[in-house]
Amino acid sequence: MASKRITRRDFIRTTAAGALATGLGAPFIVPQRSYGASAKKSLKILQWVHFVPAFDKWFNEKYVKEWGDKNNTEVTVDNIGIAGISARAAAEVSAQKGHDIFLFNWPPPFYEEQVVDMKDVYAECEKKYGKPIDLAIKSTYNPKTKKYFGFSPSFTPDPINWRKDLWDDVGVVPDSWDKILDGGRKIKQKHNIPVGIGLAQEIDTAMALRTIMYSFGAHEQDANGYLTLNSKNTMEAVKFVKALFQETMTPEVFTWDASSNNRAMLAGTISLALNAISITRTGEKDNPVFTEKIHLAKAAAGPVRRIGLEHVMDVYVIWKFAENIDGAKKFLVDYVGNFRQAFVNGEFYDFPCFQRTVPDLKQLISNDTKAKPADKYKVLEDVLSWATNIGYPGYANAAIDETYQKWVLNVMFAKAAQGVLSPEDAVKEAEFECRRIWNKWRERKLM
Repeated sequence: MASKRITRRDFIRTTAAGALATGLGAPFIVPQRSYGASAKKSLKILQWVHFVPAFDKWFNEKYVKEWGDKNNTEVTVDNIGIAGISARAAAEVSAQKGHDIFLFNWPPPFYEEQVVDMKDVYAECEKKYGKPIDLAIKSTYNPKTKKYFGFSPSFTPDPINWRKDLWDDVGVVPDSWDKILDGGRKIKQKHNIPVGIGLAQEIDTAMALRTIMYSFGAHEQDANGYLTLNSKNTMEAVKFVKALFQETMTPEVFTWDASSNNRAMLAGTISLALNAISITRTGEKDNPVFTEKIHLAKAAAGPVRRIGLEHVMDVYVIWKFAENIDGAKKFLVDYVGNFRQAFVNGEFYDFPCFQRTVPDLKQLISNDTKAKPADKYKVLEDVLSWATNIGYPGYANAAIDETYQKWVLNVMFAKAAQGVLSPEDAVKEAEFECRRIWNKWRERKLM
């Protein structure tokens, strides 16, 4: 990892250039039709392509149209592949022009200076719909600047997806990391089917490895935002992941993308993955008989605690250069008020950050007509007891964001697992890079 300082301008320039080189820029935009041609106002929204296609169909073709008609506003929705989000955001900030509302699928405090404060949006929603969950605040609030750099109406749980037939065959229930290592080893030896946890530079890997870290009592930072990566607990987590790779996995995980574990699980080539319910929802449509074998479990217990991360944190920002800031804020408040529709049309993928908006959530997920068994998703009813935010036990700050986007922890675990570096040297290298990142953002007085 280079020790050269990188400025915000350097990052924007590099990211935008990389996007053009890899095709992650404009070609990923899928423009949708505009609504209300005679409207006096316009509202431009960018959203990533949802993992459950039914959600985009409802949002783009029904909800947005109805909201636009009611509010005399021409609303345009553009959808972008998740791999292009960073580049698109960087390009809009560089140009100081783009969408009014921009949806990230992780907390983006990196852009705090470029967005409006969402304090009044939270306040209005709390007045109408009750208090938001702590996960939303920890993912969108900067306690240093007292600014809400984003607004989160929803999050996606990250349960364990596991092949019940394979795990039953070796007599192991994958509800702890020790059992996942033990059972995964036995399944690989008996059936030659590996565990599927990524060690690549992609988002599912970033979330899974943090889940393991946090369960081992290791963290990038403490509750006050001070760097704590280089610790005995981190070392133990890295050694565990090395053993997990060597004994239960195959080298393919080093080159995975964000959908590789989905494809592998549905193809029957892995025994376990950490992912959202996009795996089972896709399987219910494409191969329902096989998908009956895939079950869900809450986050696995580690030596210190049972904990997991959200899989996706929906965070909307409104750029300071947005042309319709007032309309954007009203849209978000109204969207929260209609979130039960989003929950149902997204097939339970997105859980509410304002719980009162889906009062019958437990009943819905306990008896789903598409799932076999019908209560397959009931395991998610206590998700808030084990799901946490990136940056736990602190807030999702700019240093955490940059560390996440540059895959610093992904590389740390991968180098140790491959034997490129010893676990001790891998942790030291990552800590050196993190310290540079932390110092930069402290100098900017953003943390």
